[in-house]
Amino acid sequence: MFKQMGNMAGMMKQVQEMQSKMAEMQEKLDHIEVEGQSGAGLVKITATAKGDIKSCFIDPSLLADNDASIIEDLVVAAANDARDKASAKSQEEMAAITQGLPLPPGFNLG
Repeated sequence: MFKQMGNMAGMMKQVQEMQSKMAEMQEKLDHIEVEGQSGAGLVKITATAKGDIKSCFIDPSLLADNDASIIEDLVVAAANDARDKASAKSQEEMAAITQGLPLPPGFNLG
């Protein structure tokens, strides 16, 4: 019985440590930036690893054509690329935190 209580205390300590690391990771993700691109770099979206859009660049050559639909499509594509990169970076950071923890297969903390 005492051994089980010791195991539970150890597990609770691991959970508290993981919660602390999760809070640190969330803070870190606010400062990691990724860049999504489309149109061979004619449109670029910068976002945090949390997915918050920080900036958008549209190459002036796109504006000369006066075709808003092309620009709109490129902005959407660049934003989706940034979102995908942000998600991948977030998962990478999560994997680094949970490495070595005895989590069941498929357990997702994010």
